[in-house]
Amino acid sequence: FELGLEKPDPKRALQSAVTIAASYIAGGLVPLIPYMFIPKASEAVVTSVGVTLLALLFFGYVKGRFTGNKPFRSALETTLIGAIASAAAFGMARA
Repeated sequence: FELGLEKPDPKRALQSAVTIAASYIAGGLVPLIPYMFIPKASEAVVTSVGVTLLALLFFGYVKGRFTGNKPFRSALETTLIGAIASAAAFGMARA
């Protein structure tokens, strides 16, 4: 199968879809949670950036552990890519 991965089991399609959907929802909530608890948007945005960067560091580290890569390098790469993507999206939204 592609990239040396095993072919997905069609019987698990629903479970895979639910897992991916839950992951997107959970990941999307990470930057939004500060806005739910901090009434002032200018303060919430700073907290949101910090929480998101910490989450990216954490998930990058975990990804590195699971994939056999260097966890700290994986954490930094994930955080850097996420930060660049976020900055690009923010810049496009402001334009």
